[in-house]
Amino acid sequence: MRPRFFDAVIHGVDRPGYGGAVSGDVLIRQLEYLVALAREQHFGRAATACHASQPALSSAIRKLEVQLGVTIVQRGRRFEGFTSEGRRVVGWAHRILAERDGLRADLDRMREGFAATVRIGAIPTAVPATPLLTESLTDRYPLARVRIEVLSSRDIVRGLADFELDAGLTYLQTDTAEGLHGLELYRERYLLLTAADGPLADESTVDWAAAAQLPLCALVTTMQNRRILEARIAAAGARLEPSVESDTVAALYAHAATGRWSSIIAHAWLHAFGVPPGLCVVPMAEPSPRPAIGLVTADHDPISIVASALVESVNDVDVAGVLDRSLALALTTEDQPAR
Repeated sequence: MRPRFFDAVIHGVDRPGYGGAVSGDVLIRQLEYLVALAREQHFGRAATACHASQPALSSAIRKLEVQLGVTIVQRGRRFEGFTSEGRRVVGWAHRILAERDGLRADLDRMREGFAATVRIGAIPTAVPATPLLTESLTDRYPLARVRIEVLSSRDIVRGLADFELDAGLTYLQTDTAEGLHGLELYRERYLLLTAADGPLADESTVDWAAAAQLPLCALVTTMQNRRILEARIAAAGARLEPSVESDTVAALYAHAATGRWSSIIAHAWLHAFGVPPGLCVVPMAEPSPRPAIGLVTADHDPISIVASALVESVNDVDVAGVLDRSLALALTTEDQPAR
C-alpha cells in the first residue's frame, strides 16, 4: 500500500484523513531535506548541502512530521537518528525522488536526448575499468553526465535498494541477489606487482603462499577483493598479513612504485595504471573459477530510464577483450624480465 503522502505528492490536494491540503512542490522539497539529513547525519551539513538555512530545514521536516502524523527524527541536543517510522519515510522519500528524476530524464530524452546524471557505485578493484563504461555511454548519449562513487560491494547493494545509485560495478557472485539484475563484463585475473629485481620477478607464475611471504600492500578487509585474496592464500596454507592497507587502488600502486612493497593486483588495474618503471607483473597461479565482475542494477518494473541507458551503452563495448589486451601488453613490455 502506498503511504498517504505519496498521493499528496502526486496530486497536491486535500486527502481524506490527511490533515489538510499539501502542496506537492513544498513536500518534494521536504523530502529532499529529509534525504539530505539521512545522508549527512547532521542538520547543519544537510542544510548546507540543500543551500538552505538550518532553521528552514528543521522547520520543513517538523512540518512533514505534522502532515504525516508521525515522529520522523529522534532529537536531542543534536541529530540522534530516525525513528522506525522515520526510516520508513526516508525509504519512500528516496523512492519518490528517484521516480521524479526518472520522469525528468525520460522527458529530456524525448525532447533533446538523454541528459541525466548516471550514478555508478564501483568497488575499488573495478574502478580502473569504469572509463570503458563512461566512454561508451557518452558516445551514445553526448549530453549524459556520470558520477562515480567508490564503495564496498555491500554499500553498492544498499545504494541500489535505497535509490541512491543507478548501477553498480561489483562482484556478481555475492551481489546478484533477489531484486537485482547482473550483467557480467569480465572475470578477474590476478598478478603480483613487484620490483623487477625482486625474488619472484623471474617466475613464470607465483604461488599464493610464496606471495604471502613478501611485504605486501592490500585493500582493507571491508572490501570483497581483500576477502577473495585471503581465501586464496588460506587455501595455499598461508595467511595474508599486509604491511600496508588502503581503500584505494591508487594508494596500493603508490606504495608498490617505491619497490619496497609488492601487491597482488587485478588485471583491470593494468588498463588504467600499467606497470610503473622498475616494477614488473607476474601472473598468480590461476584460481578456478575466476571471480566475475559485472554491472548490477535494481530489478524495478519498469526499469529505470537511467539504468536502461547505461546497460544499452555497455553492450556496445567488449570490456573483457579490452582488459585482456592491456594484460597481454603488460606481460610483454620491455621492462619485464625475461622468463
